[in-house]
Amino acid sequence: MGRLILVSNRLPVNIVREKDKILLKQSVGGVATGLSSVRKRKECVWLGWPGAVYRKDTHEGKIIRKELKKNSCYPVSLSSKDIENFYYGFSNKTIWPLFHYFTQYTVFDKKFWNSYRKVNEIFKNEVLKVYKKGDTVWIHDYHLMLLPKLLRDESPSMNIGIFIHIPFPSWEIFRLLPWRREILEGILGADLIGFHIYDYVLHFLESVNRVFGYTHEFGKLILNERIVKVDAFPMGIDYKKYHDAPLLPEVQKEVKRIKDRVGTRKIILSIDRLDYTKGIPERLIAYDLFLEENPEFRGKVVLILVAVPSRTKVEHYRILKRRVDELVGRINAKYGSISWIP
Repeated sequence: MGRLILVSNRLPVNIVREKDKILLKQSVGGVATGLSSVRKRKECVWLGWPGAVYRKDTHEGKIIRKELKKNSCYPVSLSSKDIENFYYGFSNKTIWPLFHYFTQYTVFDKKFWNSYRKVNEIFKNEVLKVYKKGDTVWIHDYHLMLLPKLLRDESPSMNIGIFIHIPFPSWEIFRLLPWRREILEGILGADLIGFHIYDYVLHFLESVNRVFGYTHEFGKLILNERIVKVDAFPMGIDYKKYHDAPLLPEVQKEVKRIKDRVGTRKIILSIDRLDYTKGIPERLIAYDLFLEENPEFRGKVVLILVAVPSRTKVEHYRILKRRVDELVGRINAKYGSISWIP
């Protein structure tokens, strides 16, 4: 049986430079975390960007590749310009907002699109260096939606899967994308296409029908005598990790720290990435309304809002950070007292 080759924008470990040392640190990204159990398979390798810009032909580049290979990881080298236009550009200023229905934030820039195509080509070349006949290539997320077709064109018999970790929008939204045809052709290069929920499957199949006229039968498409299966595969969590977490000393220490500060008050806990798709300002506005309409709860409840900074180079994320800070300040000023910070 062949190996499983996982391909994603980022590796599950990141390269960190500290003085003269090159260190590997575990990634906290959703894809890396979600696939951690799959990665424990003996015959599994992972391709992706290691989180640092470096040149392959340098001494540092050789050290990076050697260290990552020990973890069954193969780095894809990208330039600063690639990261700016492919990752911060097309991936996070075009695809991310559009697929989350934030059309007002979506940027349609041909420069970003050209970079997206270029980087997908780079990934194709790196996969082909590692691939052996009989391997299965499993591509992850919206950064690499052109990759399945690029690989299919090079190796028609290759076993290819792709899983999109974000929503796939309705046709009315998706058709706004000037490069919708190329994106669909890219995804359809896979044998198995996965989404989180069935709604996204239906949206994808409708878009395929609108653009190419292909119809499906129970999620199966027949393309040039090749069967493509589209289905929903909801991703779960590491149950044991969360079940056992309260027993960890560091968790118990944090619980004590919060209890010492909050006392016997009720706690509302919110944890998310600081992203405009998460509804964080709306949660704060709802909490403000709750305190306004239920004065008897003032001083008896605390909202702990954990919002992890994300994509700080993208303008809309910086605007969101300012708005959240302002809302938190306003609520604390409006209802707070010497003994209670809401």
